[in-house]
Amino acid sequence: MENLVLSSIPLEELKNVISDTVRCELSKHLEVKSQSPKTAELLTRKEAAQLLGISLPTLLDYTKSGKITGYRLGTRVRYKREELEQSLMQIRSAKQKGGLYDRK
Repeated sequence: MENLVLSSIPLEELKNVISDTVRCELSKHLEVKSQSPKTAELLTRKEAAQLLGISLPTLLDYTKSGKITGYRLGTRVRYKREELEQSLMQIRSAKQKGGLYDRK
C-alpha cells in the first residue's frame, strides 16, 4: 500500500501529472491490444481461387456446396485466408484419398 501525501501543488502541475499518468496507462493498453491476434485477412474471389489453385467456377461450386465458406460484404464475397488454408489441406488430403472434392 502506498502512502498518501497531501501537499500544495499548483493546478497546472496537477493537470500535467494526471495527463502524463493517463497517457502512460493508455499507451500500455494500446501496446497489449496491438500484440493481440490480428483480424482475419479477407481475400477476393480471385485471390482465393489462386491460393487454392482452382478456377473461379470451381470456387463458386465449393462455396455453394459449403466446402468453403464465403462471407458476403455488400455485393462482394470475401474469404478468410486462414479458413482457405485449412480447406486447402482438406482438398489435398481428399485428392490423395480418392477425390472427395472432385466434381460429380
